[in-house]
Formats: sequence, structure tokens, C-alpha cells
Amino acid sequence: MEAVIFTGIQGAGKSSFYRERFFTTHVRLSLDMLKTRHREKVLLRACLEAKQPFVVDNTNPTVAERSRYIAAAKQFGFRVVGLYFQSKVADALLRNDQRPAEQRVPLVGVLGTYKRLQVPGPEEGFDALFFVRLGPDGFTVEEWQREVR
Repeated sequence: MEAVIFTGIQGAGKSSFYRERFFTTHVRLSLDMLKTRHREKVLLRACLEAKQPFVVDNTNPTVAERSRYIAAAKQFGFRVVGLYFQSKVADALLRNDQRPAEQRVPLVGVLGTYKRLQVPGPEEGFDALFFVRLGPDGFTVEEWQREVR
């Protein structure tokens, strides 16, 4: 049983990474799709009770936001994996501008998330933690190293 928690600003490639790496194995919990915290909570509870692997595909910029998923997953015996999507704001904004109009996040939203962004750390309770970078040749996943965003 695995719970995967994404962290990163909008336009960093989180949803694309989900589709590429987890689509066939993990349920996707995403506020973009579910629209409300209530729906997210219902689906999270279903995954936990069914022991269904899941990915939290939200920005999750703060320790507090990540902690609710980590605590719940641990309570149900899940292995918790964190993926930090490292991205320069300019690159994320460029990718955001390339989205269909109805999927674009306003500039103020991306910048607001960036300002609140707290780089995750193992002390939060992750069983494993990785950096994900999106480059010209696709995604690379690297072992965790404490570094400045």
C-alpha cells in the first residue's frame, strides 16, 4: 500500500507525471478534478479503507497541507512517498501559458503558491522522498538531497 504526495507549483508537471508513471496503478486525488475538499476527503477515505494505492496530485506547498495526508496514510499502514517537483517559476509559467485556457492558473495563483512553498523534508514522516525535474527529455527522478529550491 502506497500513498504518494506531490509537492510543487502549478505548471511543474505534476499531473503529466501522474499520467506517465501512476495512471494504471494509483487512484488520483486532485482538487482540480474533484473540485471540493469534501469530495477529496471521501475519495481519500475510500482509498485508505480499501488499501488502494493513491497519489495526491495537488500543489501541497506547506508542511501543514501535506501532514493531513501523511498522518492518514500512516494510520492505515501505508508507505508514504513524497515527490518534490522542482521548477523555476519562469518555466512553470511558460508551461501554464501553454495549457488550454480553461486549465490555466492565474499568474497571482502560481506566484502565491511559490511564496508559500516549503520544501518537504524527511522529518515530515515520509518513508521515501525524491526530487522530480522536468527537462527537455522528460522527467528525471533523483534521490533526495537537502537543497534550496
